[in-house]
Amino acid sequence: MLAMRDVPTSAEYRFPCKVYYEDTDCMGVVYHANYLKYFERARTEFLAARGISVAALGEQGTLFVVYRIEMTFKSPARLGDELEVVSRARLTSPYRVTFDQRIECSARSPKPLIVGEVEIVCIDPQGGLKAIPDLGL
Repeated sequence: MLAMRDVPTSAEYRFPCKVYYEDTDCMGVVYHANYLKYFERARTEFLAARGISVAALGEQGTLFVVYRIEMTFKSPARLGDELEVVSRARLTSPYRVTFDQRIECSARSPKPLIVGEVEIVCIDPQGGLKAIPDLGL
C-alpha cells in the first residue's frame, strides 16, 4: 500500500467552460449539481490531454466509478461567467485515484468558487476492483 507522503501528484490541468442559461436557476446562479458536471468534464479532458480515452478504456473492460465526493461551495458562478476547472490527480491506492479540483472565475475573484475532492475507483465490467492503468500521473 502506498503511503500518502509517497504519492506523486500530477501537474495542474485547466479546463475552460462557460456558464449557460441551462446551467442556472431562476436567479441566474449555477444550480449546485451542475458543478459535478463541470468536474466530470474536466476529469475526462484531464485524461484526454494525456492521450487516454475513457471510452476506449471502457471498451477494453476498464471502468471508473465515483467512490466519494466532497465539495465546498464558497461563491456561486453566474450566467455568462467564464470558468476554469483546475484539476490535479494522485494515485491513492492501486485501485483508486483522487482528483483535487477547484472552479475559478478569475474575472470576478482570485479565490476559487468551488473546491472539491473526488475519489474514483477502477472496476471491471462485473464490478470487481481492477488495478488503475497507467494514467500518466
